[in-house]
Amino acid sequence: MTDVALDNTDPAGSLPSTEKESDDIIEEKIQENPPATDAEGEGAAGGVYRYIKGDLFTSEIFKVEIQNLPKYIGFNDLKKFLNKHGINPHKIKLFSRQMFAFVTFKNQEERDKAMKAVHGMQWKSKVLSVRLAKPKADPILKKRRQEEEAEGGQPGAKRAAGTQEGEEDEEEPLNIQIANAVTPLWNVPYEEQLKRKEKEVEGVLQKLTREIGNNNKAMLPWLFVQKEKYNKMCCPLEAIQPSPVQMEYRNKCEFVIGVGADGEDKTVGFRLGKYKGGSCAVVSPSETTHVSSEAKRVVQGFQQFIRTTPYAVYSPETYEGHWRQLTVRTSRIKQTMAIVFFNPQKLPEEEIGQLKQNLRQYFTEGEGKESAITSLYFVRMGQRTSAGTDDLPCEHVTGEQWIHEELLGLKFRISPHSFFQTNTPAAEVLYSNVGEWAQLDQDSTVLDVCCGTGTIGISLAKRVKKVIGIELCQEAVEDAKANAKANGLTNVEFHCGKAEDVFPTVLNAVVSPNVTAIVDPPRAGLHSKVILAIRRAEHLKRLIYVACNAKAAMNNFIDLCRAVSNRVRGTPFRPVRAMAVDLFPQTMHCETILLFERVEYSSETQKYSSETQTTET
Repeated sequence: MTDVALDNTDPAGSLPSTEKESDDIIEEKIQENPPATDAEGEGAAGGVYRYIKGDLFTSEIFKVEIQNLPKYIGFNDLKKFLNKHGINPHKIKLFSRQMFAFVTFKNQEERDKAMKAVHGMQWKSKVLSVRLAKPKADPILKKRRQEEEAEGGQPGAKRAAGTQEGEEDEEEPLNIQIANAVTPLWNVPYEEQLKRKEKEVEGVLQKLTREIGNNNKAMLPWLFVQKEKYNKMCCPLEAIQPSPVQMEYRNKCEFVIGVGADGEDKTVGFRLGKYKGGSCAVVSPSETTHVSSEAKRVVQGFQQFIRTTPYAVYSPETYEGHWRQLTVRTSRIKQTMAIVFFNPQKLPEEEIGQLKQNLRQYFTEGEGKESAITSLYFVRMGQRTSAGTDDLPCEHVTGEQWIHEELLGLKFRISPHSFFQTNTPAAEVLYSNVGEWAQLDQDSTVLDVCCGTGTIGISLAKRVKKVIGIELCQEAVEDAKANAKANGLTNVEFHCGKAEDVFPTVLNAVVSPNVTAIVDPPRAGLHSKVILAIRRAEHLKRLIYVACNAKAAMNNFIDLCRAVSNRVRGTPFRPVRAMAVDLFPQTMHCETILLFERVEYSSETQKYSSETQTTET
């Protein structure tokens, strides 16, 4: 699974990073007019629209509102409709009940093209209209303004009641508040946590069953039998696999740097809430249950260091300041990597060089030596000026270039940007089940899509003829190649690039009669081009899908199973087995494994008929 320094694909990693991206702000209501003037306190240079600056990127300034949408359409329906007409939106916020949506674009040219193309277009008997939309107000400033207005306009009794309510909220200890924010199931017995997660996956499978029936009528007889057997699900859901460890299990955490909820400046930890919710307060991770003691030690040492420096914390509200984020990666063999994110603003290069030197000295010879950091990196993280999401360059400060981990008896090196499952013992459970379900032999070829550092493919390599990995992150590909070599494997190869670009070519070149694909994509799932390539490759009979968010991957599941059409060629798949594996104790997140097999229509009709008769009798 692809992963970057800002680990937004990772459920339970942390609250949002120090960087407040205005694209993450969700529209709340129709806003017709352009931003108010500066005289009203809401202009681009100040007030609640201060974040809109000419030299910084935010798609909020390229936003339109599409009105009169058809009823009952979903997010993906709108996205496909726009893509079909050559329109590439940056973000979509759909309001289905009100039949309108906000759509943002990466630049003015794409926005204007969309307005010209969509306005007046007919979709399902509805004539669409498009107009410019007002950017979303900065949530922090909006909340502050509302509070000021409330204080100035409320009757005394009501204002006093509000103050009392706020005091009651503040009486809850900060350690409880942060536990509720980052590990919401911390006070739920673990067995109950597992039951809740299993129930969640059961609901996903029941929805998938309905969607398959809606999109492939030929599968209805089979679905009828499956639903009777498996509680309205299209396949059996095996017992959830618990995490071998439930406390201090995370090997990667991202900590924001800001003003503490206790008033202490330069606090390193987690946010109590999201910026778009109007909160920037930071709480130390010292009493959180999922962060390792090694990571907590690094946080404490780093916090002491930055408090001795003259540099302020970065403010997502004013865009001023420097210290932004600390990422800590640890391994079971007691290696620790720290990645410091710093906004250089306009500091001279000599001053930044001295700061890096001070960091090196502090963690190798000074008080920070107790943090036991074995690899230290420095990242210059300025405000972005484009829509790109490329990994930021990491400057090596001291120590080893990588940390190393052992998994299933194999050795893996991990670079700063490379993806590696955040719960190593539970990842062993996950990969062991994937290997069992794949039903591999010495003639098998495995396609490992979104392979990260190569963990899944390398763990299976000795059982098969060949493993081919595909990964977007160049650092991770280099790690994967080194990991294959370190483990003495010669039947493994890795390709760097977007899965949708690389996978079709790789798949068409495979001539093995026994091909199994294993996909472990980011939260949003695979690009539709990858799914369509899988469907067209008739020699690919078996697919294992590892989903960190099964709900978000639902459209992938449906496209694998939907009936043949002009867009979707190739015999469909069907789900035959599912399992949840808990990699994130104390949260509602888990990984889901689904095994899909290609439908063999030649024998299906007779099989459906006999099974239906058996069920009826």
